[in-house]
Amino acid sequence: MEAVVVNCTLKPSPEQSNTEQLTRTVTSALEQHDVTVRWFRLADMTIDHGVQTSMSDDDEWPTVHDAVVAADILVVATPTWVGHPASYAQQTLERLDAMISETRADGEPVALGKVAGVVVTGNEDGAHHVISEISGALVDIGFTIPGQAWTYWNRGPGPGPQYTETDAGHDWSEKTGRTMATRLVEVARALATAGV
Repeated sequence: MEAVVVNCTLKPSPEQSNTEQLTRTVTSALEQHDVTVRWFRLADMTIDHGVQTSMSDDDEWPTVHDAVVAADILVVATPTWVGHPASYAQQTLERLDAMISETRADGEPVALGKVAGVVVTGNEDGAHHVISEISGALVDIGFTIPGQAWTYWNRGPGPGPQYTETDAGHDWSEKTGRTMATRLVEVARALATAGV
């Protein structure tokens, strides 16, 4: 099985991404289930705005798109900013929107049979809102969202330490991340067995 992670941090490499650090708990667990993981950090790429699979000659989104189409599992990982998903997360959903009209050889939508989950980090409240926004959009596109296919870490409203600056709350977030990985794999395998 294959998984794609789209890291929607606003920080370009080599700056440390708190979102990536928590997501690595999920991907480590996926790898223990024999899932191959491919990462994309959108802040390091040239991604055009729009709702088509390919927008320009410089647009690197088609590489992400092709990886998502080839994969069984999608993980959208985003920080929370002012209670909302990061702008790269919104851009990811807008670009994935093109998949609604794309079909497989059997005429079914390309997202059918694929599962997805969400990882959220941030110093402010709003993780459940972000999870709901992203999950709802992914369902519209055709992905299956297993129960508890998410994890998050935040320190509540207002300023505070970043994920990488404290151990507070890590046990719960990491345990939930491992559960998320198991749910994604279980449902992806069930859909594959059913021939979806």
